[in-house]
Amino acid sequence: MTTETRTETHGFQTEVKQLLHLMIHSLYSNKDIFLRELISNASDAAEKLRFEALSNGALYENDGDLKINISFDKEAKTLTIADNGIGMSRDDVIEHLGTIAKSGTAQFLSQLTGDQNKDSQLIGQFGVGFYSSFIVADKVEVFTRKAGLPAEQGVHWVSEGEGEFTIGEVEKAGRGTSIVLHLKEGEESFADGFALRGLVRKYSDHISIPVIMHKEAMPNFGEEGEEKDAAAEEPEDETVNSATALWTRNKSEISEEEYQEFYKHISHDFGNPLTWAHNRVEGNMEYTSLLFVPERAPYDLWNREAPKGLKLYVQRVFIMDQADEFLPLYLRFMKGVIDTKDLSLNVSREILQKDANVDKLRSALTKRVLDMLIKLGKNDEEKYAAFWKEFGQVLKEGPAEDYGNREKILKLMRFSSTHADSEEQNVSLDQYIERMQEGQDKIYYVVADNYNTAKNSPHLEIFRKKGIEVLLMTDRIDDWMMSQLQNYDEKAFQDVTKGQLDLEETATEEEKKEQEEAAKELEGLVDRLKTSLGEKVADVRITNRLTDSPACLVLGEQDMGLQMRQIMEAAGQAVPDTKPTFEVNPEHPLIEKLDKEADEDRFGDLASVLFDQAGLAAGAQLDDPASYVARLNKLLLELSA
Repeated sequence: MTTETRTETHGFQTEVKQLLHLMIHSLYSNKDIFLRELISNASDAAEKLRFEALSNGALYENDGDLKINISFDKEAKTLTIADNGIGMSRDDVIEHLGTIAKSGTAQFLSQLTGDQNKDSQLIGQFGVGFYSSFIVADKVEVFTRKAGLPAEQGVHWVSEGEGEFTIGEVEKAGRGTSIVLHLKEGEESFADGFALRGLVRKYSDHISIPVIMHKEAMPNFGEEGEEKDAAAEEPEDETVNSATALWTRNKSEISEEEYQEFYKHISHDFGNPLTWAHNRVEGNMEYTSLLFVPERAPYDLWNREAPKGLKLYVQRVFIMDQADEFLPLYLRFMKGVIDTKDLSLNVSREILQKDANVDKLRSALTKRVLDMLIKLGKNDEEKYAAFWKEFGQVLKEGPAEDYGNREKILKLMRFSSTHADSEEQNVSLDQYIERMQEGQDKIYYVVADNYNTAKNSPHLEIFRKKGIEVLLMTDRIDDWMMSQLQNYDEKAFQDVTKGQLDLEETATEEEKKEQEEAAKELEGLVDRLKTSLGEKVADVRITNRLTDSPACLVLGEQDMGLQMRQIMEAAGQAVPDTKPTFEVNPEHPLIEKLDKEADEDRFGDLASVLFDQAGLAAGAQLDDPASYVARLNKLLLELSA
């Protein structure tokens, strides 16, 4: 390489400085991890070149033998990881090595707990593998040239992991990237052939690109066992890893640890997967899939535009890094590989979307994932609970997006319920149906902003009295999700806060008769309340759903739920103007007192206070809190007089 030109010094992005400081001060408990990350990056670079060369063979530059070379110098205390992959241009280097904006470091830093073990697992969710070099090195150099660019446009990047980096142009004959680590004092063990071979076989044996190292030079002994001075054999190259695509091997030959390391390679996650499924399918379509469920959600899970998807191979040739056409959006957390021979090699993103075989693969893989999750829910409740905590809300997008698999998706749902006094979402719809009372034909649920509001809802009083279980839904997506659903396993869903409650199948003849008599006796009160509340209500009626509360608000069957209304209003969207029905409990002392109240002004104040209290109990916000407080204070003064 010739002398550098156009040398510039740049400052790191603020978040990168903080991240490097954390890494340099031993954020990782396992330092070996840096080698896996650098080899994975080199492997990705080789795969990307292979894909680009499908349409432009000149990028190979007469060197189609893709490989990763690892070398070291004990005296200089350096370790070099080199590849002949796609390489980087000057702009690429500044973008990818000078900033880390695409990796969400700011979010990462905000989630740090101070616990080294937890933080070291968290960091893997943010794609910061290259920076792990500074765990063992006090200086890192990168020599790189992008395939297709002239030799004089090579780039030299160097940094000591502090506040800045230097970048210059050098002549680089071969394409690809070489990373030179100048090892810290005390990290000389990483400049040892035996140790490096062990690490490669442990972490990167599954890489389909060969990882090459020099064989250790063997001394040449004479016939009498004496070592000849100048007869040391010349070192030869050897492939350290198996260099066989892991998904092409038989499942019986692959260890659990190999699956886990392969997952870390394709996902750049530092934790193990929760579960996985490896399948080879033959017949009308031939493909191999290896699908992983992560243990933790990535930081950008709720960004529906974030990169996602499976690694796509066609007959072991890498095609696309994040092919998102093979799984629906509600399964965007899945990681894995799909290898098929039923897609053409010159496939592009636009062509891929129109390929009929993509739809077949998407359908098959979606069912495979759902079946894997159903199996996990049946066989390991603890693991499934961990999965649901991380990804349950994303899965709730499924019933609306994937009608064909709605039953399977609903089988995966978990909710809190009145069956147990716990906020934990661990009740499945199948478990709810098993506990349904004789004659019950509906699945009852209530939606609220939080667990306490849901479990203390006045609408649940009659259900507690009769021992009927009600699902408590408190996720922001629940109201929207339930608006897309009608039934499950031939049982209709019923929001207990909407419409007229029909519990005829559980009511005795005596209860029915008492309800009819109460309605007749309080016809006058109902008319007075209608007049007093006026435009605030759609109707007033005697209720059979309350046992302890004086009143509640009930929405119409087709009305938008309170939670959904609040979300839309917060987003600045127009919502339809609806009025609730005001239901009163004829057996409550306050209602009896209200019925006997002769003073119409006082009656109006009491009616308004009861109406506002019913809204508060449902989790609503008052339109005029000051008026409510004034009325309440006025009534309190009258009572204390």
